[in-house]
Amino acid sequence: MQNDLPIYELYAIRYAMRDANRSEHFIGGDPHDSPMPMDYFVWLARCGDHNVLIDTGFTEVVAARRGRQFLHCPIDTLAALGVAADTVQDIILTHLHYDHSGHFDRFANASFHLQEKELQFATGKYMRHPRMSYSFEVEDVCGIVRMNYKQRVMFHDGDDNLCPGITLHGTGGHSAGLQFVSVHTKRGWVVLASDAAHFYENMDSGRPFTVAYHVGEMLESFDRLCKVAPSHDHIIPGHDPLVMRLYPAVDGFEGRVAQLDVPPVKEPDAADIP
Repeated sequence: MQNDLPIYELYAIRYAMRDANRSEHFIGGDPHDSPMPMDYFVWLARCGDHNVLIDTGFTEVVAARRGRQFLHCPIDTLAALGVAADTVQDIILTHLHYDHSGHFDRFANASFHLQEKELQFATGKYMRHPRMSYSFEVEDVCGIVRMNYKQRVMFHDGDDNLCPGITLHGTGGHSAGLQFVSVHTKRGWVVLASDAAHFYENMDSGRPFTVAYHVGEMLESFDRLCKVAPSHDHIIPGHDPLVMRLYPAVDGFEGRVAQLDVPPVKEPDAADIP
């Protein structure tokens, strides 16, 4: 790795959660169907005056309709961290599922970065099937199409460098155009898995999450995460409440914002798994 790469601050912003059981998170279910809640995050990478947001979350209206517990508006949390929505220059949409692509219209000056095949998937023939379209909010998808007509969507095809210090990795699996993101920080490259691994346990046990476009690609994604990341504790899963326990909270944002550019308090192990 180049020594002159920018060093980004990196934060996980928790904005919602839902109660769930283990059987909901593993293809084939789980013999120990105990509670296993899910958190919802967006992520902020910041270096000087360059603010990059990874995913944009869902709105309170969508949360109520889908039975999710909306904790904090992520836009308000960004503002409290000193990042106004109109100062965000780049937004990486890891995919277009409802919990990753809302609030897009709140960012007046941002360019959106998306795998081209994800928009093709979200507007293609499979969306006629409710089992596929359930994970999308049609108004969010249409909104991104409108952003494209305004020349504000930058399409990527597989792996690509967004800018020095931030790399996109096309991986598919959970959704046709899923991408995960690696960010250069003071502790090295941190890999934001997004939904390439919802939980540490999905990856560590080789059991994919239940929402799947291509199961084989999901399994391959686990290997790709491990290949890209310097170590296991440089991988941040997309929905695991353990993230808030393993990484230190930003002062004044306990339970809301975790700092990811420092090592975890400890590496997750079997004792951490519900």
